[in-house]
Amino acid sequence: MNTERTDPERAPLSAAALSGSLIAPGSSFWREIAVTGLTGSTNADLLAQAAGRAPEGSVLVAEAQTAGRGRMGRTWLSPPGAALMFSVLLRPDAVRPARRGWIPLLAGVAIASAIRSLTGLDARLKWPNDVLVGDAKLAGILAEQSADAIVVGVGINVSTRQAELPVETATSLAIEGASCTDRQLLLCGVLGEIERLYLAWSGTASPGDPDASGLRDAYRRRCATLGRQVRVEFPGGDMVRGTALDVDADGRLLLRSADGALAVSAGDVVHLR
Repeated sequence: MNTERTDPERAPLSAAALSGSLIAPGSSFWREIAVTGLTGSTNADLLAQAAGRAPEGSVLVAEAQTAGRGRMGRTWLSPPGAALMFSVLLRPDAVRPARRGWIPLLAGVAIASAIRSLTGLDARLKWPNDVLVGDAKLAGILAEQSADAIVVGVGINVSTRQAELPVETATSLAIEGASCTDRQLLLCGVLGEIERLYLAWSGTASPGDPDASGLRDAYRRRCATLGRQVRVEFPGGDMVRGTALDVDADGRLLLRSADGALAVSAGDVVHLR
């Protein structure tokens, strides 16, 4: 007889329950929600489905990943059931390419907003889209494009214990004393915020306009990077120090450095004390 018990904080997610909460026949943005016990990467899986013309609004959730990826080539590791690991498929056809860089920032705003609402924690953003509580990283986002599809992968530490975290600079909802660690509720909350923000941003009279949709103001309110001294480390190994001033209409970080003004489109930001 199997006497192994499931940790109630890590109970498996239900695709049927998620679909019932998020998919309304004839009127829902979310089209398909699937949950898998184990996969290499939800982003890789959903990118493959996108090539097969999977619809916008498809969601793939994994209880565990063996090859989860983060920004700058990092890996994302978590014990089974301890995190929310999922990807969503978007097709922002009406948005010009330069403005599509807002999608991962939009996802960051959605996650921070849902976490603040559901848990009471002061979730903030480090440019472009890391979600922090204090100075510790709670969630990461990776957006990847293939043809007209953009797949956004999300990893949120939920019940992860201190000894289970891959790095000392990470944290989890449980460690921070969140009032809610129910992954089903949290995922519904995050997807609801992504839907609301994405439809407002992509469906305005000027699709992709971060000002007309209110997205840039929402990002500024949540961003802990703006106004701080930072170091930006670039993919090629170069770096620059300066003051983070703002984000521009394409989502780039505007920096004042010793060499003058700079607009950063890609890089790893370190907050300096």
